[in-house]
Amino acid sequence: MSFQATTSQTVGPYFRIGLSPLYRNEVAGLQAAGTRIRISGRVFDGNGAAVPDALIEVWQANAAGRYRHPEDQGAAPLDADFVGFGRIPTGADGGFQFSTIKPGRVAGPGGCLQAPHIVVSVLMRGILKRALTRIYFGGEPANAEDAVLALVPASRRDTLMAQSDGEGHYRWDIHMQGEHETVFFAV
Repeated sequence: MSFQATTSQTVGPYFRIGLSPLYRNEVAGLQAAGTRIRISGRVFDGNGAAVPDALIEVWQANAAGRYRHPEDQGAAPLDADFVGFGRIPTGADGGFQFSTIKPGRVAGPGGCLQAPHIVVSVLMRGILKRALTRIYFGGEPANAEDAVLALVPASRRDTLMAQSDGEGHYRWDIHMQGEHETVFFAV
């Protein structure tokens, strides 16, 4: 008898079957308040190969700094045309893309405002739990004040920074392991 791990103990390549009806790459409707942006990138494994069957989930506040979630009872207004959540599969080249608005600042540890950011979960075969990270925006002045970003060694912060490569478009890649590994947070 063998007690080795089997494929049923991983997320597996089949998790897409149950999730595909829930895909959403438009996080904010066209009438949502705020600056419209598009974020695209690719997911890479530890060997630098593209991951064609990963799933990216994003969660963010609206332009006023309020999440569309019952637990966010803040004074900032809700936006009827803002969903705040997306689920995006990667393509054959490991690529993903979603459209949204630049998020507002939300309260963080100690009540201090955090820099605009988007929370990202990565699910893929071979990992048992989601990998949790954040997208920050390169050149954002509020990055210097963000308590969570300050916990990340300065030499690794660039792995969390989406860089603008044109009007309203940001580029951000996810490296699951290796030399350019994206910073992931404990859940």
